[in-house]
Amino acid sequence: MSSKLLLTPGPTNIPERYLEIFGKDIIHHRTPEFRKYMKENNEYLKKIFKTKNDVAVITSSGTGVMEAAVVNFFSKGDKVLAINTGYFGDRFRKIGEIYGLDVINLQYEFGESYELSDVKKVISENPDLKGILMTHSETSVGILNDVKAVGDLTKNTDIILAVDTISGLVVNDFDFDGWGVDVAIAGSQKAFLIPPGLAFVAISDKAEKAMEKSDLPKYYFDLKQYKKYFDDNNETPYTPAIALVLALNASLKDLVNKGIENIISEKRNLRKYIEEKAQKLGFKLLVKTEENRTNTLISIYREGIVIKSIISALEEKGYTVTGGKGKYAQSLMRIGILGEISKEQIDDFFVIFEEEVKKQLGK
Repeated sequence: MSSKLLLTPGPTNIPERYLEIFGKDIIHHRTPEFRKYMKENNEYLKKIFKTKNDVAVITSSGTGVMEAAVVNFFSKGDKVLAINTGYFGDRFRKIGEIYGLDVINLQYEFGESYELSDVKKVISENPDLKGILMTHSETSVGILNDVKAVGDLTKNTDIILAVDTISGLVVNDFDFDGWGVDVAIAGSQKAFLIPPGLAFVAISDKAEKAMEKSDLPKYYFDLKQYKKYFDDNNETPYTPAIALVLALNASLKDLVNKGIENIISEKRNLRKYIEEKAQKLGFKLLVKTEENRTNTLISIYREGIVIKSIISALEEKGYTVTGGKGKYAQSLMRIGILGEISKEQIDDFFVIFEEEVKKQLGK
């Protein structure tokens, strides 16, 4: 186990019980044993995404499946709306533009969620709108965007709603089928508590039809190939990260056995605990409204504090936290809580954190 506590929005510390899997010899990916793991993983992933449909497993980073969420469901020149509430919402915009989509960029200040009225306006003014790209949990700022409200607008239309829930899934409410989501993506290094390298794509029936018409270039990320290989033989079209697939099996069993609702409740309580402790130290919360705070991380700042030097000092003392992105690169601290983190560990962290703050203030 790492001597550092990773208080980051992913990757997380890896529990010992999963690390043991990586010490075992590999199995081949075209065998009955591997197919059994793939089939089991799919059933668990369906429960976690809350969908009746299969979930594709791809050896990739989260950004890879952001690209997959664009290239598989749209065609060149298609008009899409990017709901841009931070660094990763902006990444979705960039991917759409690189592939020749006509992207309407609905951009908000860091720390603010989107306005539903703005989305309604774009939909009403653009009858040719083919898709909406949005982030569920915007890791760069700690915003939780209301996905259901957008799904209510798109579910009875031909508009494809594609959602990045890479850091949001498991620790925040998410209901793929119930919310009318068409494409949702997630990654292994977040609340699944295993290393980076696997990514997941849930696809609605509506999105599957759109997939047949898409003319954007794709090879490795062609989801039709993943669907075909899984449907035919519970396999992947290309060599997967085999050890990660096996570790995922153990992780998914634990998550489902513990219960997603219980995990969400635990993380919500831990987030509030950290918020209170940070505010007692004179820090402010970047995200002002409770309903827009993700259980993935807590974003805090304080005037007169050079946050980068505090982050460096914490790193030296065994705690990895992250700074901000974009215009908050210098002033923001993001405390991630996706890992298996106890209140006692948070108490220990805040003792060191308070010492470093006092040093900087000359107290």
